Amino acid sequence: MKYRFLLPVIYFLTAVFPVPSAFARDHQRAWEEIFYGANRAYGEGKFQEAVKGYRQLIRSGHDVPRIQYNLGNGYFRMNQLGRAILAYERAHITMPRDADLNFNLAHARDQVVDAIPPSRGFFSMAFFWLPSVSQSELFWCFAILNLLLFTALLIRLFRRAEWLFYTFLLVLCLWMITGLSLGMKWVQAHDDHRAVILEKEVAVLAGPHEGDTILFKLHEGAIVEQEREEGGWRLIRLPDKKRGWLPGAVLELISPDFDHAKPKI
Repeated sequence: MKYRFLLPVIYFLTAVFPVPSAFARDHQRAWEEIFYGANRAYGEGKFQEAVKGYRQLIRSGHDVPRIQYNLGNGYFRMNQLGRAILAYERAHITMPRDADLNFNLAHARDQVVDAIPPSRGFFSMAFFWLPSVSQSELFWCFAILNLLLFTALLIRLFRRAEWLFYTFLLVLCLWMITGLSLGMKWVQAHDDHRAVILEKEVAVLAGPHEGDTILFKLHEGAIVEQEREEGGWRLIRLPDKKRGWLPGAVLELISPDFDHAKPKI
């Protein structure tokens, strides 16, 4: 019985380790209850209650694209076009080929008063397929091609068949294209300063002060580029090089990682 001192340790471990799994099950159950409750409220036409449930899930860390999509539907039914487009755009980042999302997003964009075309540079046109794939999909494609490339190279060391040479070249080309695409997608995701106008109509000013000259006006749902933030004001620009200042509360960045203002969804 010289190992009797281990018994309290064993009892402690067997008592403690089931706790996290039980806690996780309770947390999952609570998450599902809120989610299905919000969906039920939406189906009954209680859109404000549904939006409240979806927002609660997002604030608690369940910021998954399907919840953002449902949140956008709720806002759209409440005639809050700006917040609907904001939620749709956030969902579109990780599920860009979802047919229902793309249809609803296109329909919402058609309701926007300001016809602002998206800015397209050389790399956006050269890598035209990037909007149709997510960053995680490109990552896994690159990982698989990386494995195939080194496998083909290893086989090539022991066998000099002509078809292996052409296979290696094909995989190498795909590996380079996918790697460049992944890099471009990463840059886009980490340099996304697009913001959505949330108010019905806002005046873009020449400076970050009330009473400054009004340069032009924007309307709910318009997507602009934010350059910087200063004292509660945000400097924005449009693809046609127009620039001006807006109060920080009237717009929100699509990528929440860059938005240091209080969340308004």
